Amino acid sequence: MENMGNFTSLLELWMGRNRIKVVNLCGLKCIKKLSLQSNRLTSMKGFEECVALEELYLSHNGIAKMEGLSTLANLHVLDVSSNKLTSLDDIQNLTQLEDLWLNDNQIESLKGVAEAVVSSREKLTTIYLENNPCAKSTNYTAFLREFFPNIEQIDSNVFP
Repeated sequence: MENMGNFTSLLELWMGRNRIKVVNLCGLKCIKKLSLQSNRLTSMKGFEECVALEELYLSHNGIAKMEGLSTLANLHVLDVSSNKLTSLDDIQNLTQLEDLWLNDNQIESLKGVAEAVVSSREKLTTIYLENNPCAKSTNYTAFLREFFPNIEQIDSNVFP
């Protein structure tokens, strides 16, 4: 993706299934929703200047490391399911996260998840971690319900 600099007023961009390998969204400071699902991304770099971004959908790529997200303080929804993640990094500044989709990765530690999203602990209402090694923990649901006081949904389980 390149030559996007002229679309400075763009609010949404849906580019799923386009074989995109690299992202460069310089100048898209107003964009609020961005979907690059089912592409060929291996890196999360290229979103740093999209500071108004509220929803980011990157599922079904080949991303192995979370990076380049620390400037996205307005992010409410982050979907990085079905990638190659083993841990969560660079999301400590995301205090507005409400929905976090991490299912179908290789994340080992529930404690690591909790530490990574501690700043959005009160806001988070939905988290998907199924099909990760950490989801096999005996105290999986209890741990998440205790850590996130306003959680309404863990994977496909909705709580009253």
